[in-house]
Amino acid sequence: MSNVHVSNHPCAKAKLSLLRSASTNAKDTKNLVHEIATIVACDAFASGLAVQQTGTDQSPLGYDYTTEDVSPKNISLVPILRSGLSMVDAVQALLPSPVSVHHLGMYREESTLQPVEYYNNLPYHKAGDEDSVAELAIIVDPIIATGSTVCAAIETLRDWGVKRIISINILASETGLQRAAEAWPEGVELWVGGVDKETDARGMIEPGLGDIGDRLYLTMGK
Repeated sequence: MSNVHVSNHPCAKAKLSLLRSASTNAKDTKNLVHEIATIVACDAFASGLAVQQTGTDQSPLGYDYTTEDVSPKNISLVPILRSGLSMVDAVQALLPSPVSVHHLGMYREESTLQPVEYYNNLPYHKAGDEDSVAELAIIVDPIIATGSTVCAAIETLRDWGVKRIISINILASETGLQRAAEAWPEGVELWVGGVDKETDARGMIEPGLGDIGDRLYLTMGK
């Protein structure tokens, strides 16, 4: 679909290959997620943000110049707990000014593989107060497997009132990515570092990255 963008960056592909390995430790896993997120976010922002003139300033030599900033200004970064936290610093570092970070906590129910929301700190939206809702929400979550979690996040953000969503992900399955792309085609752009064909009976991507949250936070075998 036209709202799906898969990275062709050679460095992203090479780093994704390293990230797949069961021998990659937690420290290197965290670094690789950060680096791939930076590459994917650079492409996403080059397409999804604009530049606007904001005024004038002076250089150290006393020359006047026109200042610029990104548009829109009202942006919220929305990590999906817990593994989405590993991508926040990478995305924040690319933006010229700090943006609000609103967390969504979701987990997959084991038998149905459906998402269950357990935490939501999006600010309360008062009728008529448009400034309380971000014009652009940026979802960060390393994995799109079945697509259920990102679709639930998209629905939550639509209900909140955002006008556009950019989803930045490290790896997706074909079916999960297709499902996410169809959730709100006119309002969502999905940017991923790579795509695998399918998921297994547990809803895990094959060959995938394993449980990236457990790998990041050393909670394997819980």
